[in-house]
Amino acid sequence: MAERPSQYWRSEIAKEARAVADGTMSPGCASFLGVYSESFLEAVDAALASFEVEVRELGAASDTQILAVVERVVLALNRVNQEARGGSIDTDEREQICLFIDEVLTEGGVDVGELAARHGVSRYAITDRWRQW
Repeated sequence: MAERPSQYWRSEIAKEARAVADGTMSPGCASFLGVYSESFLEAVDAALASFEVEVRELGAASDTQILAVVERVVLALNRVNQEARGGSIDTDEREQICLFIDEVLTEGGVDVGELAARHGVSRYAITDRWRQW
């Protein structure tokens, strides 16, 4: 199962907090501490968890059904990015989220490359028509 980016961010925050606490890292060198609020992490995690459930329930789905699931997660993340305080989806986060979406779809039996090709986009651009982050 693909690791949710929000889980990765949490684990990096915890690592940095331990390193700062034990004196092996100065707070100024931490790149995750203080970047994401708990509410932001929870909202991203909830959107991605819902996406995982929807993909597992797809079965033999049409392109329209698959893309509807992708659209829903992207729109949910758009709302998170607009409303949440203490975090934002920037370049690094966007790349991690798009890779996660690809991995979850692939694990769910979707040939993302073929799906994207049928719609005239690259596999990493299937979120682009809805994405604001």
